[in-house]
Amino acid sequence: MGTIFRHTLSRMWAQVLGWGLSFAALGWFSVWGYGALAGQTAQMAELLKAYPPEVLAFFGSVEQMFTPGGYLDSVFLSYSGLLLGVLAILLGSGLLVSDEEAGRLDLIQAYPVSRTALFAGRVAALVVALVAVVALTWAGCALGLPGSRLGIGLGALALPFVSLLALLALAAGLALVLSMALPSRSLAATVAAIVLVAGYTVRSLARVNDGLAAVARLSPFNYFQSGYAVDGLNWAWCGGLLAVGAVFTVLAWWAYQRRDLRVAGEGSWRLPGMARGR
Repeated sequence: MGTIFRHTLSRMWAQVLGWGLSFAALGWFSVWGYGALAGQTAQMAELLKAYPPEVLAFFGSVEQMFTPGGYLDSVFLSYSGLLLGVLAILLGSGLLVSDEEAGRLDLIQAYPVSRTALFAGRVAALVVALVAVVALTWAGCALGLPGSRLGIGLGALALPFVSLLALLALAAGLALVLSMALPSRSLAATVAAIVLVAGYTVRSLARVNDGLAAVARLSPFNYFQSGYAVDGLNWAWCGGLLAVGAVFTVLAWWAYQRRDLRVAGEGSWRLPGMARGR
């Protein structure tokens, strides 16, 4: 299992560094920019009055936009959860199926290693990769704290990233279980991305239309605290996201134990009559 873990992680290092350092630089610039904004809150408030209230509500609370938590949410962390969620989906959907479609997975499983050991080693590498990306992003934001006038410490700054990591774990778990159920990695990643984007959109629209509040409760973004976690992390919400991600991962493991591995290429829906049609 250790060999599988190290090999899988070595295949992910380029993506970890590319995404992690990019978001670290963006986080540094966003946090550092609060110092320039802090002295112009009155002017910015007047400028925002020209926008329709519905447009502003879509992006968050205008009253809290100039607080440290509201600023981090609106400027950086809100859309970071969506974009880094795409990375989690790509890693999760290809964790096993990418090798299967390339014709390598059946050869790997021919070695004396159980499916559970292979699955566990790769999932462990995925978790470490996501933690590394989130840690690099936090480190970039931390470098921007001196002189930013945000007025928060490193510990408080870390809390939103704990919530972010829980969201990414759910997205990766969803993509992984879909890759076991759907015919191809591309389809699994597409469906997972649609679910993620729909959840983000519904949660944002619920701020404008109260009638969507019930639907928004089904969105993982409804429990992602984003920058507002600097004022205190809701551990129940964070634990709930992690628990759902863990359930998806266990379901993926269960499905992997029982599925027939393809030699190469994408699969099919295996619906009655499809074989005769082909």
